[in-house]
Amino acid sequence: MADINSSVQLVTFQLGEELYGVNIMDVKEIVKVQTVRPIPNAPFYVEGIINLRSEIIPIINLHDRFYIKKIDKTADDYDENDGGFIILDIEGNKIGIIIDKIERVIPVETSTIKPPPQMLSGIGTEYIQGVVRQDSNYLIILDTRKLFNAKELQKIISSDED
Repeated sequence: MADINSSVQLVTFQLGEELYGVNIMDVKEIVKVQTVRPIPNAPFYVEGIINLRSEIIPIINLHDRFYIKKIDKTADDYDENDGGFIILDIEGNKIGIIIDKIERVIPVETSTIKPPPQMLSGIGTEYIQGVVRQDSNYLIILDTRKLFNAKELQKIISSDED
């Protein structure tokens, strides 16, 4: 059983209208938007690949994966934290996810993390580790290991090597 006073560090980001978080231990780095090269015959939610310091990294579009509408912004709405990729290390494989806006790293007491409701913003609960109430909003904590099962992950990784 987890220590009642334990906490976890989360990298938070905006995707559509919602605030999401992933465990900082799964985050390799955060990078600015780069040109993404499409991969033929990739799953619909795979945007393509990027070359990051001579390493080929598949880029996943969570908007497509979760059927989330992108935020419509005018040029005046943008700031330096808008857009980009969070590079995750999932079981030794690097995967990039597209984000709308990077927020910040926050500590969250594990005792405040609640189980996800049956359905939340169109995302199946299988991808959600938990939900934390923050002010008048909710922070949805994604389970990066369940975002891509082992078979799916291998398919994505091997499709960028063809």
